[in-house]
Amino acid sequence: MSKTHAYGARSESSGIAPLTIQRRAPRSDDVVIEIDFCGICHSDLHIAHNDWGITSYPVVPGHEIVGRVLAVGDAVTGFKPGDRVGVGCLVDSCRECSSCDQGLEQYCEQGWVGTYNGVDRHDGTPTHGGYSERIVVSERFVLRMPESLDPAAAAPLLCAGITTYSPLKHFGVGPGHRVGVVGMGGLGHMGVKFARALGAEVTVFTRSPDKRQEAMHQGAHEVIISTDPGAMDAAAGHFDFILDTVPVPHDLNPYINVLKRDGTLILVGLLGPVEPELNTFAMVLGRRRIAGSLIGGLPETQEMLDFCGEHDITCDIERLDISKINEAYERMQRSDVRYRFVIDMDSLRRE
Repeated sequence: MSKTHAYGARSESSGIAPLTIQRRAPRSDDVVIEIDFCGICHSDLHIAHNDWGITSYPVVPGHEIVGRVLAVGDAVTGFKPGDRVGVGCLVDSCRECSSCDQGLEQYCEQGWVGTYNGVDRHDGTPTHGGYSERIVVSERFVLRMPESLDPAAAAPLLCAGITTYSPLKHFGVGPGHRVGVVGMGGLGHMGVKFARALGAEVTVFTRSPDKRQEAMHQGAHEVIISTDPGAMDAAAGHFDFILDTVPVPHDLNPYINVLKRDGTLILVGLLGPVEPELNTFAMVLGRRRIAGSLIGGLPETQEMLDFCGEHDITCDIERLDISKINEAYERMQRSDVRYRFVIDMDSLRRE
């Protein structure tokens, strides 16, 4: 075990503050990573505040991790010291079920182990995330980062990126398809970039007319103001896919209506109960469907990173020192970020 400087929450109301955690001694299949950058996800905020009622304190958030390999265990074959690597939302799974066998660890039938606020399957210790100097992770859950990408801007690919890439690939989005993206936040702007790179015609749905220019800058071909009944009526039956990235309950019925026959509305935000009620007539009469998608497994996440390297895709970010983390959380709650905060971990080492 080794002591590691980190930032985390000690209670629901403590905020994020310095603390010291223990990292395990490397096992034979482990990779020791010095963290250079860590993105800030809305999940970090929810776990730190115990918004979902599942937090075990103290907790060190962060699952958008980019760094360099410091050391590897004797059984590690895929990485060596100096390699640029990433760690995403999960650090272990049962590795034996049908989902794990297919590289779909995010759907592990025994439950995957989160990068933070999880429990290590081997020794029962809590997992702690990327708001720290270093992390120790099994080789299977370490990803190779393209050297061509800005490592800070690439960090959010490990959550925001794979969350949007996975469903677009799974449902076969490609040239000739019309894709709508609902919302223009951290997930939405990545959905636009990926759908465009996959060859689709991309339209952004937003409630805010002032986001039109932003959406076009990200690569959207068109923008529809979702609060404009005339614009929504004109789009009826137009889209093959709608990628809905809005993380709060909202009316899904207008987006079902703009789908073609056999179209798919894909939910990647954690919505909770549907409000108002879902009108299933439009689904039945048009053979339309609603689907959900989580993140991606390790093979698909590596595929996504390689795709980003080939197409020069990264996240639009704002870099910050770790001492500004609580201010960043407050700004996130006001949606005052374009589009993702990323912590420069050198700021922790300077403290």
